[in-house]
Amino acid sequence: MTLALRVVLLIVSILNCVWIILRIRKAQAKIEDSVFWILFSGLLVCMSIFPQAVSWGAAVIGVQSPVNFVFLTIIFVLILKLFRLSIKLSQIESKLQSFVQSYAIDKFKMREDRMNKERQIKNENECSMGGGR
Repeated sequence: MTLALRVVLLIVSILNCVWIILRIRKAQAKIEDSVFWILFSGLLVCMSIFPQAVSWGAAVIGVQSPVNFVFLTIIFVLILKLFRLSIKLSQIESKLQSFVQSYAIDKFKMREDRMNKERQIKNENECSMGGGR
């Protein structure tokens, strides 16, 4: 792995980590979600500081170049994150659908109850008017 790539990885990782921490401070990111990005930045820092580990990982997996191993690792981690977000989105959509359905049922029941009360009041008024004559 070239020195230029190592320096770029290190600088980008540190800037990413700082940016994430600033987003947490401004309450624009949840801490649970930010942990992933901080760990991801830490992984990139480790890759830039310890190029021997990258070379070893490339040799173990059978990747020809350590640079390709870095890109492969980044792509793999981001695909895992994307999969996790897809699951989370599916769960949220399911919860939203259940909420909307229960809200619609409750609103329908409230409308029926209101109409029944209005009918009952109307019937009582008609009975009291008709009985008094």
